[in-house]
Amino acid sequence: MKTNPTYKSLLNKSVSSMLSAIEIYNKPNFSYREESFAILAVNSLELLFKAQLLKVSRYNLQSLYVMEPILTKDKTPHKRKKKPKLSRSGNPQTINIMECVKRLEKLGFNISRNNLGNIESLIELRDNAIHFHNSDSISKEIQEIGFATVKNYLHIIKSWKTEIDMSSYNLYLMPLAYVDSKVISTGVMTQEVQNYLNFVKSKIEREDKDDQDFDIAISIDVSFKKENSFGEIGFRYDENGVPIKLTEENIKDKFPLTYKEVCNIATKRYTDFKQNADFHTSMKKIKEDDKLCHQRKLDPDNKRSMTKPFYNANIWKELDKLYTKK
Repeated sequence: MKTNPTYKSLLNKSVSSMLSAIEIYNKPNFSYREESFAILAVNSLELLFKAQLLKVSRYNLQSLYVMEPILTKDKTPHKRKKKPKLSRSGNPQTINIMECVKRLEKLGFNISRNNLGNIESLIELRDNAIHFHNSDSISKEIQEIGFATVKNYLHIIKSWKTEIDMSSYNLYLMPLAYVDSKVISTGVMTQEVQNYLNFVKSKIEREDKDDQDFDIAISIDVSFKKENSFGEIGFRYDENGVPIKLTEENIKDKFPLTYKEVCNIATKRYTDFKQNADFHTSMKKIKEDDKLCHQRKLDPDNKRSMTKPFYNANIWKELDKLYTKK
């Protein structure tokens, strides 16, 4: 079946905008990186949402327009009839990203609280970009929002079954850990910057902890130690991905879930979850996968120490195949 050209164009522009956002952010010397990333990333998400809205509206372009009442003969607004509101150039005005979210939700698409919090944080950065002339002091916090944006973007594409093939792209932001701290000047924490940080913190405080698919911000904590790497634990999400080595000290951060916590979250996450024999069999298989489960010694220095299993958040990708999400 032939793909609607407007729908396809919106998707292509969405991907191009996100790739541009990441490419600019990863430039070694670009003083306007955070603001440019926010502008392009918001544009990318808006185009993605418009494409989905157009698709579920059976490709009716009016679903994307700002509509206003038609004036009657006596110049009063008609109660029912509407027409597209025109821009200064005479073209129909299209809705903004937040109106896209509202219309999608009315059509049954749930935009999670965490995803919405991340989007609102990006929009606030974009709208107030003029104030972020001393952003070195909060570049880490903004990058944490950016990490979550890229992750959320890819998850939306997958969960909505959007007609975009992302297999040929590597979407990542350069870690700030590799920037020499000696060459970074101390930023001035203006009142506008502090207001923005308070705004984002208010979103994070209302974060849905049970939502494993979307994030408002992803914490960055990279440290360097003057010691050898023997005894570290190898860890991979993807065979073609970048390997990350974890010490016993920070393994809990990567495998945060206990068996009990998995059961509690699963009860809230799925409509048909039961802690029965089938579940125990599935967990036994997961336990054998070192990408999903780590047997942590209660006493790391004792070879005979008892162990306790901890699970990685990617466990939900496996359990989602077995149960129906709410």
